[in-house]
Formats: sequence, structure tokens, C-alpha cells
Amino acid sequence: MTRAFEIEPLDATFGAVVRGIRLAELDEGAWAALHEAWLEHALLVLPGQHLDRAQQVEFARRFGPLEIELAAISNVRRDGSVRPETGDDVVNVLKGNMGWHADSTYMPVQAKGAVFSAEVVPAEGGETGFADMRAAWDALDAATRARLEELSAHHSLHYSQARLGHEHREGSAYGGYGFHDGPVPLRPLVKTHPETGRRSLLIGRHAHAIPGLDPDESERLLQELMDFACQPPRTYHHRWTPGDAVIWDNRCLLHRAMPWDMRLPRVMWHTRLAGDPASESALPQQADQQVR
Repeated sequence: MTRAFEIEPLDATFGAVVRGIRLAELDEGAWAALHEAWLEHALLVLPGQHLDRAQQVEFARRFGPLEIELAAISNVRRDGSVRPETGDDVVNVLKGNMGWHADSTYMPVQAKGAVFSAEVVPAEGGETGFADMRAAWDALDAATRARLEELSAHHSLHYSQARLGHEHREGSAYGGYGFHDGPVPLRPLVKTHPETGRRSLLIGRHAHAIPGLDPDESERLLQELMDFACQPPRTYHHRWTPGDAVIWDNRCLLHRAMPWDMRLPRVMWHTRLAGDPASESALPQQADQQVR
């Protein structure tokens, strides 16, 4: 397929910078080529797009149904004031997002991906990191792969936030992130991408309580996998400029926000692509497997 834009792979196992394209003005041919590039690289960085909110949502809908149409990922209140760094549920979520994770693994259906754009960014810090779980799987030895093939983990936002001392309260900001009180989803540690067929690790900060392992062994294994997976050349951290947009594949990448001086504003816009229940649903569980 002929591409009507320039694509420059990142210095990593994944990702590419795309230039010479306007996301708000894509014809069908350019869209098909961009989608093909997204499946190949898993992360596309598109500088200088300056999408307005309606344009971001319209572009994201080309990937299919949306889980979240548009959400501000921001430490700025509607009145323009900056939220306090302690005691604020929204800031607690932002701090939690600084751990490696995939979106919505704690929900019954995992998200497909996301469109993310920058409006206000600090002069230092606040980058977004991405990690390639396809390359991580490829780099594992045969014995570890064979072991992981048989294992699954539960995924919970309540669990991951509680580890940071942030407890869910009725009516808190966690509700906007899909927090629910039903059984915690169970997902295999090894995922097959529904469109490319590539295999990847499915880990991240929400993962815990591997059935068949005691809690300490489960935590140790998951942390070892995270430490192994999330290192160069399998990582990339994007330094934002206002107007930048990125598109990532949540089915094979982890991501995280990097710290910044939270007395300074940071305003990002997030549109989350809904996962296909046929491929992104959690595993069925027996009653004795359920974790709450």
C-alpha cells in the first residue's frame, strides 16, 4: 500500500513518528495506510496536529466504538486552578498512572487502544512512556515462555491504587476510570493480538493474584516480568509539545506517565478505543477463582 505520508521508526523495538499528514483531513486511502502502520508499529507519534476536541473524537471513531469519548487527563480544575498534590482523588489517579499499565484490564473488556493529545505541558517532566510487550515476549527464554503459557493474573484498579495508599470512595474520581465492584477480571499472562497474531505479555500494575501461586510468589514473578520487559530497547518516552498526538495499541503495549512538578499544569486529552468483546474479554472464572 502506497503511503501519502512519511514514517520514521523510533530507536526502539516499536513505534514511529508520522509526518506529512493531518488527522483531521484523512481520506480513506490515507486512513487505511495509517491503520496498517499502527498495527505494524503499535505506537504512532504525530507532531503538530492541534486537534480540537471534536476532531479528536471523530478521528478516534475511525478505529471503531469508543470506551471513553473524551476525558481530560489533567491536574487542572474547570475553574483553571491547579489541584493540590495531596488528598485529591484525581491527582491520586494521575500518580497511579505513573506505574506501567494497560488501560481497562481491570474491566470485563480490555480497551483496544487510545488517541492521546497534548494541550498544556510542563517545561520538564510529564513525558509518557510506552513499553513493547511483543518484544518482551520474544526475548524470554523457552522455559519461561512455557511456564507463562499456563498462568493468568487478576487485574484490579482497586488493588493497584490501594498499593499506593489511595482507597476508593463512593462518588470518587475512580468511577470515571471504570472502577466496579464485581469480580476482578482474570486475564492470561500471554496474549495473542487479534489482528496481527503476534504474542505479547499481559502484565502491568493492575495484575496480581496469579491462581495457583502463593501471594509472595505471584508478586515476585509479576515484578520480575515488569523489570525485564520495561527496559530499552523495548521502551520509549515521548517528550510532549502542545499539539502533539499519539495513537497506541493497548493490546500489546504498556504505558505510564512520568512525574512532573505538580504545582504546574498539565492538560492532556484521552480518547479510549473500545475493545472487541470477542478478543478482549476477561477469562471465565469458577466461583473459587474469583477475587474481590
